[in-house]
Amino acid sequence: MKGFAKWLVRRRALVIVICLLLMIPSALGMAATKTKYDLLYYLPQELETVQGQEILLQDFGKGAFSLLITEGMPLREQEEMENAIREIPHVESVIGYASITKGALPVEIIPTDYRELFQRGDCMLSAVFFDSGSSAEETMEAIRRVRAVAGEKCFVSGLSAVVTDTKQLVEDQEAIYVGIAVALCALVLTLTMDSFLLPLIFLCCIGVSVLYNMGTNYFFGEISYITKAVAAVLQLGVTLDYSIFLWHSYKEQKTLTDDKDEAMANAIRLTFTSILGSSLTTVAGFISICFMSFTLGRDLGVVMSKGVILGVLGTVVLLPCVIRTLDKAIEKTSHKPLLPNLHFLGNFVSKHYKVLCVILALMIVPAFYGYMNDPVYYDMSKVMPQELPSIIANKKLAETFDMATTHLLLVDADVSQKDVRAMSEEMERVDGVKAVIGVDSLLGAGIPESIVPPDVLSLLKSDRYQLMLISSAYVISTDEVNAQIDALNGILKKYDQGGMLIGEAPCTKDLIACTDHDFTVVSLISIAAIFVIILLVQKSLTLPVLLVAIIELAIAANLCVPYYLHEELPFVGPILISTIQLGATVDYAILLTTRYKQNRLNGMNKAEAVNRATASSAQSVLVSGIGFFAATYGVGLYSNVAIISTMCRLIARGALISVAVVLLLLPAVLLLLDKVIVHTTFDMKVAK
Repeated sequence: MKGFAKWLVRRRALVIVICLLLMIPSALGMAATKTKYDLLYYLPQELETVQGQEILLQDFGKGAFSLLITEGMPLREQEEMENAIREIPHVESVIGYASITKGALPVEIIPTDYRELFQRGDCMLSAVFFDSGSSAEETMEAIRRVRAVAGEKCFVSGLSAVVTDTKQLVEDQEAIYVGIAVALCALVLTLTMDSFLLPLIFLCCIGVSVLYNMGTNYFFGEISYITKAVAAVLQLGVTLDYSIFLWHSYKEQKTLTDDKDEAMANAIRLTFTSILGSSLTTVAGFISICFMSFTLGRDLGVVMSKGVILGVLGTVVLLPCVIRTLDKAIEKTSHKPLLPNLHFLGNFVSKHYKVLCVILALMIVPAFYGYMNDPVYYDMSKVMPQELPSIIANKKLAETFDMATTHLLLVDADVSQKDVRAMSEEMERVDGVKAVIGVDSLLGAGIPESIVPPDVLSLLKSDRYQLMLISSAYVISTDEVNAQIDALNGILKKYDQGGMLIGEAPCTKDLIACTDHDFTVVSLISIAAIFVIILLVQKSLTLPVLLVAIIELAIAANLCVPYYLHEELPFVGPILISTIQLGATVDYAILLTTRYKQNRLNGMNKAEAVNRATASSAQSVLVSGIGFFAATYGVGLYSNVAIISTMCRLIARGALISVAVVLLLLPAVLLLLDKVIVHTTFDMKVAK
């Protein structure tokens, strides 16, 4: 490693040029990487609801669908609008008055109950089906054109409309997220570092690693909008302290040798060894997210694990070359760090460790109780600003037509008209079901399908399946709609074992089941992986338990806040935050404990060992934690996409809580359990 480091420093101009040239394909790869905006896309493919969506596309050519509410539009204009929408590319069909009658059937033939589903006062309803998925570019472009054709009198509701608005909103804000994170990190570094130029150098080099990470996502084909929005910010926050480690190591080595190239080569070697262990715990936290059955976790986990690895490489390859190239400029812009000396902290903890242990004990029950009972929501419309057109349209649908959501029913084409009618009547008696709409229910009893024009019949019937729509008054992800789905499935299976109930609400119900399972699995994997890493690094039976428990307490203290403030979290929040905070901040605990252990091995008594370990670690832990906080908190305040805003605010608060727990409570526990630690840690001397 030292030989490579010496070569790197001597060839620094060449290394910088190569790194800059690699930014070109990275930028092209980032631009070419597609983005997914539909979170239901990440459900496991073996689920019946997911397979049903594929059948809907194959048999009926229908992927996504939206409900259109028109206000104050005469019937003739309504028909003209539906005909115009039908001509839009990727619109597969339109079902409304014009679509049903086609001029061949009188409106009066439609039963009154079902006719009222299409008209309430001066408002009329149409269903638009697309031949592509909910988050496909083709669907989103079609939604935009539907809005243009329909005009101001039309409200476009449904998941596809929400996805379209999500894309526009996130794309408008992504650059601002990065700008806020960079600005706040620059402020923190200016206050804590000893040169005005260093923050710019650090952030530029990290920016190159971020660009490499985002560019290499091209090989995955696509990433989620959540990953795209927060990956750069998270990578900046997680890897910032690696640059600080290198700089401090370089300054220390310069006091040992007059050869700056030699000093930097030694700093590279020492830093790589140091941050390799640190990055392992962070990578382990992100890799554990990949084990979620809801594959959004894999999407974020792989991208962030890659980002941490590229951040390490950037710290030991590009950053040393830039620092050596700009050494004189760094010296000319040097200043005293503005962060106060924290050496008093060790004495404070040593004197009050018993009180701090009592505080820790009192925190455990309320923290973990709140953490385990956080209220969460799964309705995708809740993560978006309520003034978006799609959200307004969803509210209009609920208020005017008493329809909060629409289920789709795939029934075997061979099921008789008689059974379909009986099934429909039974389903209509289920709580919250407003109507069950299909060919037979629209025609009414005694009217054969043979009188329906073939092109109209094909809208709702294929060779294998017949398609039915169920309007529900219940909101997605509520207990009421989930109970309704169970009841509808029970009736469906009685008449058709192979029938499928699909749509946003059934998919969301599956999502709830998946994430409940994922929370347990991911938590256990992350804890086990980090436990093993600490076990190998510290060579102790008790320290892995202690350090993981301390950070888990910090996580619980962070995630219990929403419970006591009666705030709902987006469903992925607790899963992702618990693993990110564990992987990213357990390093603080490892740093302090390693120094405590070394002090004890050097013959210090327990009080002195903990005192010095706390004092020597405080500044590094505080700078790292504040940097992580700065990179995420500003984004959390600015973003009006709830899932992004909430995640960033939770991560920011978690960083500060982890800092407080590590600097105040961990030293107290080390003092309390010193004898146990000494006797269960390999080759550790007994205190004198």
